[in-house]
Amino acid sequence: MHHLYDWFGANVALFHLINHFHAAWWDQLMLAMTWLGDHDRYPYYMAAILLVTALRPWWLETRSAAVFGVSYVLTALAVTALKPHLDFPRPLLALGKNVIVVGPPEFHHSFPSGHATFSVLLAAALSPGVPRAAKWALWVFAMLVCVSRVSVGAHFPADVLAGALLAAATVLVVAAAMRAVSARTP
Repeated sequence: MHHLYDWFGANVALFHLINHFHAAWWDQLMLAMTWLGDHDRYPYYMAAILLVTALRPWWLETRSAAVFGVSYVLTALAVTALKPHLDFPRPLLALGKNVIVVGPPEFHHSFPSGHATFSVLLAAALSPGVPRAAKWALWVFAMLVCVSRVSVGAHFPADVLAGALLAAATVLVVAAAMRAVSARTP
């Protein structure tokens, strides 16, 4: 199990590569992306999504809002259960002085990254059916949030990848289930 998480040393090496690049503008961008990618912002994102679906139903499908809402609940339950159960250490606890922390230090419950889960969930749920520019914006947002978690010293890349995969898988399953249910409904 250790090698799955450690990637034979690549997880820590990639962490150092990303975490040791700092400039004032970059740190501010990473803090902003971390703030924007926090799952505590869910009510605001959902309100904006519902507003867009009401005002411009041709631009964002109602089903995408439903997939986002249901997937959010499922991933929130999964992340909330996994983090304390697995209790992987955050980089600061695992690596000590070799970590550059931007923002408040965190020590426990690293795996999976809730920020990565939330941002990829947002992009994966809303991407189908939106204009190309919006699709790009959603995925750039998700990628920046994922990178921000490593850059600020809060997560290892494996934590971020696990969160992203959890979100993508959940969206795929929920979207497929919703399509199956709507196909059966007269």
